[in-house]
Amino acid sequence: MDIGLLSVSNNVYSTQRIAEEAVNLGHYIEQIDHTKCSVKLGGAKPGIYLREENITDAFDAIIPRIGAKVTRHGVAIVKQFEINGVFSSARSLSIARARNKVRTLQMMSQKGIPVPETLFSINPDNIEAQIQILGGTPVIIKIQEGTHGLGVILAESNKSAKSIIDTFYKMDTSILLQKYIEESNGEDIRVFVVGDKVVASMKRTSALEEFRSNIHRGGTIEKVKLSKREREIAVGAAKHIGLGVAGIDLIRSRKGPLLIEINASPGLRGIEAATGVNVAKEIILYVERNCRQRRWR
Repeated sequence: MDIGLLSVSNNVYSTQRIAEEAVNLGHYIEQIDHTKCSVKLGGAKPGIYLREENITDAFDAIIPRIGAKVTRHGVAIVKQFEINGVFSSARSLSIARARNKVRTLQMMSQKGIPVPETLFSINPDNIEAQIQILGGTPVIIKIQEGTHGLGVILAESNKSAKSIIDTFYKMDTSILLQKYIEESNGEDIRVFVVGDKVVASMKRTSALEEFRSNIHRGGTIEKVKLSKREREIAVGAAKHIGLGVAGIDLIRSRKGPLLIEINASPGLRGIEAATGVNVAKEIILYVERNCRQRRWR
C-alpha cells in the first residue's frame, strides 16, 4: 500500500512515528507538505500537484496531519484526494467541522453528547447579560481557532470577563464562553479513538497556578482508566463528526463526563508516553483495513 502522509515536516514526532510504523508493516509512505500542493481544476481530470509533480494517482490512502493555521488549504487538498478515489483517515468535511469549536459543540449537543454550558455571541452590547446566562463568573473564554491551550482564558471576575470579551469583540475575533467546571480541578482526559474503538487514554493535570491542563502549557500526564460512559461519548463523538482518527477531550463534572473538544490531528507523543500503547501502529492498521475493504468492493 502506498500512503501519503500530509504533514508540513518530517521533524514532527507524530509524523515520524506514523511513517516508522507504516514501514514496519511493509508499506511505502511519503511525507507530503500539503502547503506546497496545488489543485488544478478543469480539463479531463482534476490534478493535485506537489510543486510541479502530478501526484494525483500516487497513493492508495492519505493520512492528513493538517495544522490549524492552514486548515482551509489543507481541507481543499484532502477533498481533492477524496474526489479522486483515495481513502483518507480523516474526511475533509470532518476536519473542517472539528476546527470550528461552535459547530462541533452544536453537532455534539444535537446528537445527545453532553457538553459544558456554552454561549456564542457577537453582540458587544450585552456582555454582562451573556456572562449571567452562564450563571456568572468565573467563565472560560475561548478563541475558536486556538490550539495547544492557546487562546483559552479563565476570567474570574465580572470586570475581567467584560474587559477580555470586549477586547476580542473589538478585534473581530470569534470567541465562545463556557461555564467553568470547578470540580474538574485543572484536569482533563484525552481519549484517542481510531475507527470505532478507544485505543488509548490519558489524564492531563495542569501545572501549579495554571488551569489549562494541556502539556504544551506545562501540565503532567498519566494513564487513566475510562468509565463505560466516557468510552461511549468518545467513540460516539468521533463517529458523529466523521473522523477515523480523533483525539477527544473530556472533563469530569458532578453531572458526569462532558466533551470539551475534538481534535482532527491529535499528537502522539504524550499519549504514547503516558500509556505505552503503539498508537501509530493502530492508525496504520486502520488505514490497511479500510483500503482492503475498498478493493473488495
